[in-house]
Amino acid sequence: MWTHKSWQGRLLAHPLPTSERLRHYAGWCDAVEGNTTFYATPTRDTVATWAQQTGPDFRFVVKLPKVVTHERRLTDVTEPMRVFLDAMAPLGPRAHALWVQLPGSFGPDDVPTLARFLRRLPATHRAVVEVRHPAFFTEPHAVRLLETTLDEADAEWVPFDTTAFFADPPTSDAERDAWTKKPRMPLRTHALTDRPIVRYLGRDDTYRTVEGWQHWVDVTVAWLREGRSPTMFVHTPDNADAPVLARRFHDEVRARLPELTPLPEPIPVEPTTLF
Repeated sequence: MWTHKSWQGRLLAHPLPTSERLRHYAGWCDAVEGNTTFYATPTRDTVATWAQQTGPDFRFVVKLPKVVTHERRLTDVTEPMRVFLDAMAPLGPRAHALWVQLPGSFGPDDVPTLARFLRRLPATHRAVVEVRHPAFFTEPHAVRLLETTLDEADAEWVPFDTTAFFADPPTSDAERDAWTKKPRMPLRTHALTDRPIVRYLGRDDTYRTVEGWQHWVDVTVAWLREGRSPTMFVHTPDNADAPVLARRFHDEVRARLPELTPLPEPIPVEPTTLF
């Protein structure tokens, strides 16, 4: 996601042609979740415009199509994966990871299927896996099974931290909507690789969002000191200030590690004029 209605004219210039929207987002953040690829695989030409709008160090974490993960559940997916990987090719080094988000019904008995799928991925691509079945968080055998499978494939386990969001009842329309849709995921802070990825869901209240991510500041600083290169995605139910919050999180980490490279400067939003 790099265009959001509430960002237009406030955080990002508006109107912007399609060929400029990602470039302006990249002035705020140096990574993006490619969530739209879950619903439809874009054309190779479209992806080429994404590459043209971003530098070689920009990170795309692109979600695999639902036909692969949810409809066919990683089985008999040679053709849709071929089409998807061909479409993503223009990203080159920007393709930081292939995001395998699995349905809540994908449980421990399905792990052998995941193992076969990961073994078949080209060595040029790195996978990160998000699971939502409760057993992977509550049953030690299931945790070990999944971690071993991911470790053998040099794949990362992506935690989706919703603990701050579900700590108290919703207080806004956006929160009430998210309350019925977002999974209640236990907290997990263990990284398997040198490039961990975290998805964090806060609240529409900035104070509560910042309060809820403090443990992630500690974890991220520790990862960086260990030589890892983490990617942190910050969400709120309405996402109205997500880019601002992402930069604030980065600033909090950088206050502890001044040598951390600063984020780029946002492209100024020019005021609207009549003449």
